Amino acid sequence: MTNEEKKNGCWYAVYVRSRYEKKVHQYLLEKGLSSFLPLIETLRQWSDRKKRVEEPLIRGYVFVHINYHKEHVHVLETDGVVKFIGIGKTPSVISERDIDWLKRLAHEPDAIGETVVSIPVGKRVRVLAGPFKDMEGVVKKEGREERLVVYFDSIMQGVQITIAPELLAPIEKASLEQSPETKKPGRHEVESAIRHMAHS
Repeated sequence: MTNEEKKNGCWYAVYVRSRYEKKVHQYLLEKGLSSFLPLIETLRQWSDRKKRVEEPLIRGYVFVHINYHKEHVHVLETDGVVKFIGIGKTPSVISERDIDWLKRLAHEPDAIGETVVSIPVGKRVRVLAGPFKDMEGVVKKEGREERLVVYFDSIMQGVQITIAPELLAPIEKASLEQSPETKKPGRHEVESAIRHMAHS
């Protein structure tokens, strides 16, 4: 962490009590702290009705952007907060890239599957187009279906998403300067794949 980052603050993940994500997020905002809780809208079924509700994308976690040395005590004193996520007593800094990915994932709830707590063994790929463009992950097979697991090392959690295989390219081949083997899919291929995602 650079001195500039220490001064301006960084993103950190805090682990919270079960079902306290929304409360902790609100408490932190009321303290004037910068808090981020990625939520997705899901359809819940009760015996007599159905209702769309907002649930945490990754249960048990709230993200804060703070100057750690000056503000971490205010976070820890918040009702429902258990601890900062990190190695030993050192909290892990969450990259701006990961925060951006979480925000983008939260905006595509229909593509989201279950979260995973261990990175699966599989082919590492990068998304070439669509709402998840430039995200990286591992392709995981479930029966005949393939899903992309976007894994966040800093919190040791992953999110499964459904995505058309035409939009994926192996990491070692995907680059800004596309070679013949890694030519981006054509416009019609991309549009077809995105329509497939929307209706799957």
